[in-house]
Amino acid sequence: MSKNRSKARSSLREFDLIRTIRNRYGRATRSIAHGIGDDAAVVSWTGRQGLLTTDLVAEGIHFDLRTATLIDVGYRAAAANLSDIAAMGGRPEYLLVALAIPRSGKNVDVARLYRGIMAACRPYDVRLIGGDTSASACGWFISITLTGSATHGRPLLRSGARNGDGLYVTGTIGDSRAGLKLLQSRRPKRSDAHVSLPHRRFLIRRHLRPDARIAMGQWLSRENFPTSAIDLSDGLSGDLRHVCRESGVGAEVQMNSFPLSPALRAYARSAGLDAASIALAGGEDYELLFTVASTVRSRFERSAARQNIPVTRIGVIRPASAGIRVSWPDGRTSPLPRISYEHFEPASKT
Repeated sequence: MSKNRSKARSSLREFDLIRTIRNRYGRATRSIAHGIGDDAAVVSWTGRQGLLTTDLVAEGIHFDLRTATLIDVGYRAAAANLSDIAAMGGRPEYLLVALAIPRSGKNVDVARLYRGIMAACRPYDVRLIGGDTSASACGWFISITLTGSATHGRPLLRSGARNGDGLYVTGTIGDSRAGLKLLQSRRPKRSDAHVSLPHRRFLIRRHLRPDARIAMGQWLSRENFPTSAIDLSDGLSGDLRHVCRESGVGAEVQMNSFPLSPALRAYARSAGLDAASIALAGGEDYELLFTVASTVRSRFERSAARQNIPVTRIGVIRPASAGIRVSWPDGRTSPLPRISYEHFEPASKT
């Protein structure tokens, strides 16, 4: 961790904090020659292609401590990075965490944040090797950098989709958005009472403790089925646009084909909303969106079924000239609306 002279608060001492983090999470391994404590970490890289990703989360923009604990915040911040590695079919390896801590922050707050971060990383044996700390004048800022490696040759990219490819998604989508809406209901609406407690817990957990699809990404890479892939962080509407832009193609999405959980359907009924529309706009599900060539579609679907890997075909790739279109549940078709998350829109529009 680099030497930052700004103290987060009189009760916090930076180097004591670093020492505590190092003692708790900075264990040496054969591949880490030098970790926390030097100006930079020294690791032994493998012969595979390296993957590097980073995400920044800011209080008031990405999270609200009235609806999430610092453990939840840490977990979600790490999961966002893990999901990036999953989308490329990789194995996550090393972690760096930079914090800007508000002056009200205490040692126990930092401990809770790291507890969440490491809880997300522990199943994948990710090692913390460094980071930085600073004071913040306006809330918490957490920047996580994660390294990894391509496990089966080439990494999966956004840029390989071709006309005629099938468009697939893992798991169910829209759950995180519904969970966030439930958390934001300071006073539960009368309609919320029609959502059972198990369904409420499922949706809220999907928002606060998302699972990165590391194993699924590695399976897709190993079997060499996808022509392109991305994780669903900004929402299906926005992330599909990323794939189409990078691949130079269009797409047609069938909303009637969306994989929707019973919990999301129950929430949508209670709120008088369309569940598929929630899934189209919702972000932070951290499922994988990917394309598969039509020539191997049947073989891919049989293989996924044998492995009990939940995948659903939700559309098809079209030529760029066709644009990106959506077929609505009522039979209408239209250009895909721009309803995904945008960091620089006013908060009321997100």
